[in-house]
Amino acid sequence: MSSKENVAVNQLLGLLESRYAIRVLWALRDGHAQTFRLLQDSVGKITPNTLNTRIKEMREAGLMNHDKDGYRVTPSGSDLLKRLNDLQPFAVKWVASQAKKK
Repeated sequence: MSSKENVAVNQLLGLLESRYAIRVLWALRDGHAQTFRLLQDSVGKITPNTLNTRIKEMREAGLMNHDKDGYRVTPSGSDLLKRLNDLQPFAVKWVASQAKKK
C-alpha cells in the first residue's frame, strides 16, 4: 500500500472509529430515510448530543445527508456499506466461535 493510500485508509478509519459512527451508518444501510428519533432508536443507547456530532461528521464526510424525509446515506455512504456487507455473516460466525470457547 502506498503512503497516499495508507493516509486515506487512516483518515477513513479515524472517522469510523468515533463512538457510534459505524452504527449510525449501519442503521441506514437499508436505504430508507430515518428521522432523528428513529435513527437514535436504531443505533441504541446513543445520546442526542453524540448522535448530532456523528451526523455532522458523517455529513461533512459526504457519507450521509438529510432531506425532507430524514437522514439517509449518500451514494458514497452506500458504497462504503456495500463493502461492509460481509461484516454481518462474519460477525455471526465470530460470535458462535467465541461462544464455543467459553
